[in-house]
Amino acid sequence: MIKTVNLTRRYGELVAVDSLSITVEPGQVLGFLGPNGAGKTTTMRMIAGFIAPSTGTVSVYGHSLTTDPVAAQACMGYLPEGAPGYDEMTVQGFLRFIADIRGLDGDFRRSRLGDVIERLHLAPVLHQRLETLSKGFRRRVGLAQAIIHDPQVLILDEPTDGLDPNQKQEVRQLIQDMAADKIIVISTHILEEVDAVCNRVMIIARGRLLADDTPDGLIARSRYHNAVSLSLVTGSVDKIKTDLAALPRVASVELDQATGRITAFPAGNQPLLPEISRLASNENWNLKELHLERGRMEEVFRNITTGHGT
Repeated sequence: MIKTVNLTRRYGELVAVDSLSITVEPGQVLGFLGPNGAGKTTTMRMIAGFIAPSTGTVSVYGHSLTTDPVAAQACMGYLPEGAPGYDEMTVQGFLRFIADIRGLDGDFRRSRLGDVIERLHLAPVLHQRLETLSKGFRRRVGLAQAIIHDPQVLILDEPTDGLDPNQKQEVRQLIQDMAADKIIVISTHILEEVDAVCNRVMIIARGRLLADDTPDGLIARSRYHNAVSLSLVTGSVDKIKTDLAALPRVASVELDQATGRITAFPAGNQPLLPEISRLASNENWNLKELHLERGRMEEVFRNITTGHGT
């Protein structure tokens, strides 16, 4: 597992990470979220051994990054922010260089090089220098070097940054394929990515851990969780709002003036959809749309990081 205890990093009077204690186990894909400047990248760098903490400890599969850093880092693959590399090297030369550093040889070396080149679709650029690559290809080369030794732990800082939608889906599928027996920690600002690949989410702000939950658990904190939204082809919006507000399980009703969509919010966690569906049928509402809201991660994230939610 990865374990941090009271992990802290200071830059003068600035506390970038403040006494962060977390444990992450195999099979967990942890989405690490926070606003800009929250301490995400600093935390990732400390876990990867790229920078030292001011105080606190990090251990990876029982190896302390303070007393046994080589063994700890041998367990990990790390994709840093910006995917740095040696610009004068070709993609092929760079990946071979990383394989040498990781001590890969023989059939395993050939297999791993072939695997990452195929899975990340790097064949068209193998003989190009890194400095000539697009941002998307550079990101893919960075991911290739992180997984080339088939590590037990992957630390990925914005892994899909700069990728087009198809490439993002390929990387998300790659993460899902590797997730069963690995620890994967992903720092991202893309909330849909968390929902797509993560089974655990941590939110930090100002260097402190504010939430630790599953994606579904976080979404359930949204005021839109189990709300029902509808829009009309024709009909009286005011009457329908009044009818909805009269339902005993409805706490409130709101109209979005920009879209004309009406949303009924539940009292507690009461299911509303069956009751509203019956009402719509009985009253012959001319509906364009009627659907159950799952919840909105963006709203939950905003509330937690601005101090308006827990």
